[in-house]
Amino acid sequence: MNIQDLIIKDKEPVDLNDVFLSQDNRLQIDQLIKEQLYVEHLQEYGLPVNNKVLLFGSSGCGKTTTAKAIANAIHRPLIVLNLSNIINSRIGETSQNIKQVFDRAIRDKAVLFLDEFDQIGKARGEDENDVGEMRRLVNTMIQLIDYLPEQVMLICATNHIDIIDFALIRRFQLKISFEMPTKEVLDHYYDKILARFPIELQQVERRYHISFAEAKDYAYTLVKANLIRLLEERS
Repeated sequence: MNIQDLIIKDKEPVDLNDVFLSQDNRLQIDQLIKEQLYVEHLQEYGLPVNNKVLLFGSSGCGKTTTAKAIANAIHRPLIVLNLSNIINSRIGETSQNIKQVFDRAIRDKAVLFLDEFDQIGKARGEDENDVGEMRRLVNTMIQLIDYLPEQVMLICATNHIDIIDFALIRRFQLKISFEMPTKEVLDHYYDKILARFPIELQQVERRYHISFAEAKDYAYTLVKANLIRLLEERS
């Protein structure tokens, strides 16, 4: 498989100020970014630099957006890889594909974002006959993570941290949880995404107990309905 078929070079920058984070998560991510910006100074004192991050929690709550924002903040290219797209029936090929992507990230000194990281854990648990092969895949991942240079950042995301091999989890210096937003946080989010529309389009009945992604889709659907209704009335 061609490496270009495996990766997506993301070109849409995301400002960290536009990402909705809990106070604790923002503090951790701010520290992570500062370590990367001052990496050479930290290395002069023999201090390790955090560059392996696991984002876990509810779907649609900002893990991918956060990865994009981190890459933008440290001025690095972002390479996106969805592990579910490269799990091959021949495990050796999967290991080779992942290694190619890591090699590319190292050459580019990039931020490597592995989405659906639980696919490794899931695949190992689904078929008892493949446990040996999947164990070798996990070992490959462990080696790639262990020897990752500090000038490269690895960010992995999962909605199911409980099924990931513990040997993989403990390789990450930072493990950051993403929870479903509260009503107050969602109100702030609705205010922000609706602010760019005329006031007559902003009148939507707000829905709660959903993720940011769901709230955005829901709000935009109602905004479009309001706009179409106004256009029909005028015509």
